[in-house]
Amino acid sequence: MTTPALIDSLRAIVGAAHVLTDGDLTAYEQDWRKRARGKALAVVRPGSTAEVAAVVKACATAGTALVPQGGNTGLAVGSIPDESGRQVVLSLARMAAVREIDAANLTITVEAGCVLQVLQETAAKAGFLFPLSLAAEGSCTIGGNLATNAGGTQVLRYGNARELCLGLEVVTAQGEVWDGTSGLRKDNTGYDLRDLMVGSEGTLGIITAATLKLFPQPAARLTAWAAVGSFDDAVQLLGQAQRHLGAGLTGFEVMGRFALSLVRRHMPQLKVPFADEAGDGHPYFVLLENSDSESEEHARARFESLLEAAFESGCVADAVVAENLSQAHELWHIRESIPLAQAEEGLNIKHDISLPVSRIPAFCHETDALLAREIPGVRLVNFGHLGDGNLHYNVQAPAEGDARAFLRDQEKRVNELVYAQVQKFGGSFSAEHGIGSLKVETLEKHKSPVALGMMRAIKSALDPQGLLNPGRVLAG
Repeated sequence: MTTPALIDSLRAIVGAAHVLTDGDLTAYEQDWRKRARGKALAVVRPGSTAEVAAVVKACATAGTALVPQGGNTGLAVGSIPDESGRQVVLSLARMAAVREIDAANLTITVEAGCVLQVLQETAAKAGFLFPLSLAAEGSCTIGGNLATNAGGTQVLRYGNARELCLGLEVVTAQGEVWDGTSGLRKDNTGYDLRDLMVGSEGTLGIITAATLKLFPQPAARLTAWAAVGSFDDAVQLLGQAQRHLGAGLTGFEVMGRFALSLVRRHMPQLKVPFADEAGDGHPYFVLLENSDSESEEHARARFESLLEAAFESGCVADAVVAENLSQAHELWHIRESIPLAQAEEGLNIKHDISLPVSRIPAFCHETDALLAREIPGVRLVNFGHLGDGNLHYNVQAPAEGDARAFLRDQEKRVNELVYAQVQKFGGSFSAEHGIGSLKVETLEKHKSPVALGMMRAIKSALDPQGLLNPGRVLAG
């Protein structure tokens, strides 16, 4: 099939208005961090699963690669076309319907293009909680969240996107539709295809809908901001919180002093607790949340008991408890503004790493010193989900340096140093952002040959033409 014939076929399937070939396609061709820009043969916007299947069949017949795309908020350059001008971007944005809420089964079924915040709000209106929470929740979509197995701030209690998913609807590389959205919590009938698709970044199939877990809304939600003297103190506080609060501990975030200084510099309207001169002396801060089914009075008593114990043990130097939900949202907004503040500061080298919690203090102490020695003046923006061992260990150029030149000249070296340290301490170089195209070479270097062989065998079996998001996750 020639290119004009393919374009005509795609227009016949989804309508001419939903096949974009001209005009400004930046929103589809440029990644969220503005680090890469591709060129699409066309952007196709199907409105139903049947249309997705027909588009996939047409592209398979033509031998044309497809790049599935949700909100295009990924951080690993995994959802934009390459520069060849021969790949079709398959945008799921029009497929945003909430198909069903099953209150008795505690599930919600939505299409892949449903924006995460819309999903959260829909669940809340029905009296339920959907706990997946990300800084990009106002624009990221559930299909992308599942394709990358997104994490966020409540993994400690509820798990990654994979743990929140009970079933999927997927279009295969051959244009067939697998409907696995029954919402069963027990179904041992062969290989777990759902878990295979979640986290596959659109390389094995195209997620078009999902059935997800819902939870009762907590009766009490308490949030505290604590200053700690070291990473060891933060880990000690985590242990105390787990003992005092048990399953009620839903969030435990750590933030370095420099990370918060960027928020103060670029977003002065946000009032960071303990950010006066004395507060600047605290090297780390912790944001912790307790969500519980018991009354607020009892929950607050247990929460305050935790903080009293933390003060007595010396692991907390100062703390403030939000008096209401509005104050709690303000504290979380500060935490979620760190990536935006870092972007305002300039281009940077991002690391999304995970480590055993017990080894994080030693990793930071040793790696901080290593980077300072190897690249004088480098600034570390360290923050993340300490409760589940996930750090965003980011590296900013020296204060007076050229950020773009720093990225060009130092990124490979910084990555080598950091990832070698991650491997030394028994961690993973990708915790929740995925591989995309940005980390393909890193995966080849750090994943075991046996694991890579199994992954290639799965890719070859499910996508023998190699047309689904080529060059992502696996090389070649």
